[in-house]
Amino acid sequence: MPTPLEHDLAQARRQTDELLHIVRPDSFYERPIPERHRIIFYLGHLEAFDWNLMARQVLDLPAFHPSFDRLFAFGIDPEDDGLPSDEASEWPRVEEVERYNRRTREVIDESLANVPEELVHAAIEHRLMHAETLAYILHQLSYERKMGPADQAFPQGLAPKPGPVEIPEGVAELGRGREEGFGWDNEYQPFAVKVPAFAIDRHKVTNVDYLEFIREGGPPPLFWAERDGAWFYRGMFAERPLPLDCPVYVTKCQAEEYARWRGGALPTEAQFHRAAAGCAPSGNVDFRYWDPIPVTADGMPEHTPAQMIGNGWEWTSTMFGPFPGFEPKPYYTNYSAPFFDGAHYVLKGGSPRTAARLLRPSFRNWFRPSYPYIYATFRLVRS
Repeated sequence: MPTPLEHDLAQARRQTDELLHIVRPDSFYERPIPERHRIIFYLGHLEAFDWNLMARQVLDLPAFHPSFDRLFAFGIDPEDDGLPSDEASEWPRVEEVERYNRRTREVIDESLANVPEELVHAAIEHRLMHAETLAYILHQLSYERKMGPADQAFPQGLAPKPGPVEIPEGVAELGRGREEGFGWDNEYQPFAVKVPAFAIDRHKVTNVDYLEFIREGGPPPLFWAERDGAWFYRGMFAERPLPLDCPVYVTKCQAEEYARWRGGALPTEAQFHRAAAGCAPSGNVDFRYWDPIPVTADGMPEHTPAQMIGNGWEWTSTMFGPFPGFEPKPYYTNYSAPFFDGAHYVLKGGSPRTAARLLRPSFRNWFRPSYPYIYATFRLVRS
């Protein structure tokens, strides 16, 4: 009988395996996002990370393919310039990478009982975070290069109830205590922030809201396409007429432009925590759907902001930085610290492709404000 951690690792592997099976065999050398590696990198990266973390650092097992251990070790932090220039011919064949993956799993599984639980948790969550990364990378892969499932039936939304939710003055509890269980280095330590009263939109900004902004000259999102004067949403496996009651996916720069146009602002990380306290997750998390559902599909009470958790990450105005008492993990010193650079901002909540175990309140996502590919939406606050 597998242990709970062994079960979770196997489940995470199935999740990423299923994602990679979407890619047609002749398309692993495509680069759907110019700032990112080719897809072949992600085929090898997940197992290389596990090998370097568990087999090499802890178990001190001899390397059986050291060149792959190095080649697939690190991804790319997407910048606005300096795009990668490697050629497809420089990468190994898919069959070689798959053999490396199988052997890696076999060796790790034989010795997994000797790996500290902390590192197994790290391997599972790293893989699940990359499942979301893979999803938004494959979202940009041309439709003819991927094999999609049957069309999903999306839930219907209720009639929206616009207007703000008043959040009284109070304390936001940020961070996480080490005694609370596994977390990444940027989640520790817990501390309290006093937050003045504010109002926050009941719903995420929708496509129809943003369409009004575009008609006034606002920039269109990457996920939209215009055909003969009509707007369409570029879904994971097909285009469909723009779903007006679904949240709009935008960059932070676009969200800020919209906020200025509307006379509002993006919430701070502390304001998000205040508004999200006690909120139940949306039904659109943990790989439930490929694309967003209506902002009213979850039927939240009127006094509660809807979908604070799920159906799209939410941009905040908070620059990504360390909490008081920050210490990097000794086995992953470059997880957070290189991004405390004044160029990345915190996102909270979760998207349709965010795993359930990453929905804890202390979890922090972060990206550059102009990065357009992630499943990120927003809502406005007013003092």
